[in-house]
Amino acid sequence: MTESTPLSSKQRQSQATQKRLLEAAFEEFQLHGLAGARVDRIAERAKSNKRLIYIYFGNKEQLFDAVVQRSLEKMIDAHAVPFPDDLPGYAVELFDYLEERPEVFRLFWWRHLERRDTSDVEQANYRDKVARIAEAQRAGRLDAKIPAAHLFAFLLGVVQSWSLASDALRDAAGEDAARDRRRESVREAVARVTGTTSTG
Repeated sequence: MTESTPLSSKQRQSQATQKRLLEAAFEEFQLHGLAGARVDRIAERAKSNKRLIYIYFGNKEQLFDAVVQRSLEKMIDAHAVPFPDDLPGYAVELFDYLEERPEVFRLFWWRHLERRDTSDVEQANYRDKVARIAEAQRAGRLDAKIPAAHLFAFLLGVVQSWSLASDALRDAAGEDAARDRRRESVREAVARVTGTTSTG
């Protein structure tokens, strides 16, 4: 068994600077999107030299892609509910994650609006989820009437439905717009669409 080589002081400093730049860029991009973001503001927020952004990440577009990928990886790693054996529970877990981090949802929608290219991480994640749903359908654990990719798209649509809802709809919903009520509606809607029940 080989031991990993300890990082030098310079390497640790470089990693710390990159982390600060990514965190500062996240704040800038989720507020202003790709087009509206300013590299000067990112550097200022990170207390770093603007030149380092280009050294570490290439350009503003590549920095945006790195921020989106980092946020996606964090979201993927946050899930504990077994997939696809508890799709309603998975949907609620994802709902909670985005409810507690509206800035992540904003970042993803900026990406959707401004930069449609997808990363290898995102493509691999979706392929894996769709393949696992399809396998569960073949095994008879999930209803196979709806194609696997459609089923997962519907699940994501239900999860995001209230994040996209206008204030007028929230006002019309009244007490039903409370988070706990929306959360249980997400669980119930996904259970009905997928023909399953939640173990949560």
